[in-house]
Amino acid sequence: MRLLFAAFLERFRSRYRLGIENLVLRHQVNILRRAAPKRMRLSNGERLLFVWLYRLCPSVRRAVSILRPETIVRWHRQGWRAYWRWKSRCRPGRPKIERGLRELIREISLANPLWGAPRIHGELLKLGIEVAQSTVSKYMPKGGRPSGQAWWTFLQNHADGIASIDLFVVPTITFKLLFALVIMRHSRREVVSFAVTAHPTADWLARQISEAFPWDSGPRYLIRDRDCSYGEVFQRRIQSMGIRDRPTAPRSPWQNAYVERVIGSVRRECLDHLIIFNEAHLHHVLNGYGKYYNAVRTHLALGKDAPLGRLIQRAGTITRIPHLGGLHHTFVRI
Repeated sequence: MRLLFAAFLERFRSRYRLGIENLVLRHQVNILRRAAPKRMRLSNGERLLFVWLYRLCPSVRRAVSILRPETIVRWHRQGWRAYWRWKSRCRPGRPKIERGLRELIREISLANPLWGAPRIHGELLKLGIEVAQSTVSKYMPKGGRPSGQAWWTFLQNHADGIASIDLFVVPTITFKLLFALVIMRHSRREVVSFAVTAHPTADWLARQISEAFPWDSGPRYLIRDRDCSYGEVFQRRIQSMGIRDRPTAPRSPWQNAYVERVIGSVRRECLDHLIIFNEAHLHHVLNGYGKYYNAVRTHLALGKDAPLGRLIQRAGTITRIPHLGGLHHTFVRI
C-alpha cells in the first residue's frame, strides 16, 4: 500500500525533483548491496510485486539492481506454470458406489479366486446390479489369485541342474581385445572354469565345455546368450553330452543374471585395478581370481559362505592372507 501511495504522489512532483530522488535511491541501494549478502531472500509477496511491475512495464528490468532481470522473468514463468497447473488439476471423478456393493464384489472375488472382472461383472448383472466392469475391477482385492511358484523358488529347486556360460571382452596394454569365457554352476555359485582366447570359435567353445564337464558331470540345462560364436559344432557337442541348450531371449541379459553378476564381480574386484599384458597374463589373473572366488569370497545368496564352503574358526591367532597380489586379503585363525 505504501508503494501504491508513493506511485500516486509521483504524479504531482516535478521532473527535476523525481530525478534527484531517483539518484539518491539508487545510491542508497548500491551502498546496501555492498553490505547485504550475495543471495537475498525474498518473500512470495515481494516476488509477486516484482513480477506485477514487470508485466506493467517490461522496461523496469533496467532499473532492478538487487536482482538479475532473468530472475524476474523466471519467476513470471514459474507463476504462469503454477497457474495452469492449478487450472488443469484433476477433478473428482465418479462418486463411490455404496459400501454394501463394494463388500459384495470383494466377497465374490475372494470366494472365486480364479474369476476375473468380466466373470464377476456377469454375476452382478444376473443379480440385477447395474455397475460398470471397470468399477468391478477397481474394487476387486489386489493379489486375490492364488500365488504360484515364484521365479526365485523355481531357480532354487532346479539350481543343481543348471549351468551358465558367457563371454566378456578384456583389453590389453596394447589395446588388443581378448575374450574371456566363464562357466559357472547355479547350485553354489561356483565358477567351474575361466578360459581366454583372442578368437572364440564354436570348436574352441565346444572344447571348453568338454573340459569343464568331463564324463557325466554335466548339468541338465545350459543357459547362454545368442552370440554367433555358439555355432553348430558347439550345439552338437552339448547335445551329445546330454545337456539341454537354453538360449536367452534377444537383448535380455537379465535372463542369465547369475553369470552376468560374476562377470561384474570380476571387473569390479579384479580387472578394473590391473593392466593386462597378454593372453597368458589374463589367464593367470582369472585363474587366481577363480580360486579366490570359489574358496574364500563370501556370497550373500549362500548365507555369506564361500561356494566351496569355509569352516568357522574359533581358536587361534588372527592373521591375514593376501590374494591377487594383495588386491584382496582374507583373515584366518592359525
